[in-house]
Amino acid sequence: MEIIIQPDQEHASRLAACVVAALVRRKPDAVLGLATGSTPLGLYRELVRFHREEGLDFSRVTTFNLDEYVGLGPDHPASYHMFMFEHLFKRLNIPRENIHIPDGLASDIPAHCAAYEQAIRDAGGIDMQVLGIGTDGHLGFNEPTSSLASRTRIKTLTPQTRADNAPFFRPGEDVPHHVITMGIGTIMESREALFLAFGDRKAQAVSEMVEGPVTAYMPASALQAHPACKVFIDEPAARRLKKADYYRWVYENKPDWQRITL
Repeated sequence: MEIIIQPDQEHASRLAACVVAALVRRKPDAVLGLATGSTPLGLYRELVRFHREEGLDFSRVTTFNLDEYVGLGPDHPASYHMFMFEHLFKRLNIPRENIHIPDGLASDIPAHCAAYEQAIRDAGGIDMQVLGIGTDGHLGFNEPTSSLASRTRIKTLTPQTRADNAPFFRPGEDVPHHVITMGIGTIMESREALFLAFGDRKAQAVSEMVEGPVTAYMPASALQAHPACKVFIDEPAARRLKKADYYRWVYENKPDWQRITL
């Protein structure tokens, strides 16, 4: 796990976007795992800029999203379908048939989840998975106590997660209780993981994820065992890290061939 601490969210997002862009240039048919929410928006804006200003080509890229609310159709304003198309897919040249997002209206959820896993395998596996973290340490929508070997499935959200996500819904609208999410086991099979967390509210979760024990009570801690995980955080999110000075020293003293080029 490589910890990259930047002054603010903008700097961290730019660096993370450079890592994704480098993969797409190196492997034009890359398979990307994508996340939703406010955390990756800066990363997505930078990818759109790379596409528009530098001609970064996504025409052979395939994507798989982490999750979707059960009961929400793709046209619902709070659905992750809507989120991804508004913030990313409408602005890039990824073919529609290469975009995969769990179906919140699936009539047979277990069968749909099994098919989603198979689609990932058929695509050759995920080359790079973009991730964020909940205030309680959930990864995707794998809530605390989720199996670290879990696969794509239905999950019940905690009251805390529902409260955290309520601002994305209309006033008075009920936040769904259930979601379809990739499992921890699915996430851990990605060849590279790119993790983002910003702000003081995420500091405790980041600290436990990076420096605490690997435990199902902190699902994101499983990333300690990922063979190639880059963690991009800002100073507020790094506030509780005991080894923060060491992580900064390591990043500043990398050999040239390991440096991220802006």
